[in-house]
Amino acid sequence: MTTADERRGDTLDVRGLPSYAFGQGSLMWWSTMGLMLIEGTVFAIGVMMYFYLRGVASAWPVDAAPPALRWGTLNTAILLLSLWPNQMAKRAAERQDRLRTRRWLAVCVLFSLVFLAVRALEFTTLNVSWHVNAYGSVVWLLLGLHTTHLITDTIDTTVLAVLLFTGPFEGKRFVDVSENALYWYFVVGSWLPIYAVIYLAPLA
Repeated sequence: MTTADERRGDTLDVRGLPSYAFGQGSLMWWSTMGLMLIEGTVFAIGVMMYFYLRGVASAWPVDAAPPALRWGTLNTAILLLSLWPNQMAKRAAERQDRLRTRRWLAVCVLFSLVFLAVRALEFTTLNVSWHVNAYGSVVWLLLGLHTTHLITDTIDTTVLAVLLFTGPFEGKRFVDVSENALYWYFVVGSWLPIYAVIYLAPLA
């Protein structure tokens, strides 16, 4: 018959193990990857719609001049530059350096706000409204989808920055920052083909 002491000897004490992990050891990492897969599929469908409509139209763009390159190109440059503070925030979070993490997150928020301000100007230079024809609808759809992702990630980044500055603070917030940075890579990476479709494809 097993004694109480023997049963206690078979028990694994996990109190000293961390309650969170980075990368593939985190459920948040897998959730972020799944979210990017779903949203990437939606972007891909939008791009396919664009080229399908272009293939059946007699002229493209339909009853409109190609979008002006100025604001879209400026925003592309801003997004690419934002990769630097994003990477620095991710690196600081994975080192669990709260001071540097919150500083770099604040910089990331500023980049996001600047981008959204320029994005508002971008919508004014598309040379077509969303309800005029199929071309206008698909262009506004692509730009609107990407803007939605930018707004939600800006809100997420802002909330994380506030928590890091004010609390309540938990170690798992470092994981949240790391995965938020991973998602920002997706936001930037998904914009590059969308930029090419909206701004360069009509010129080809």
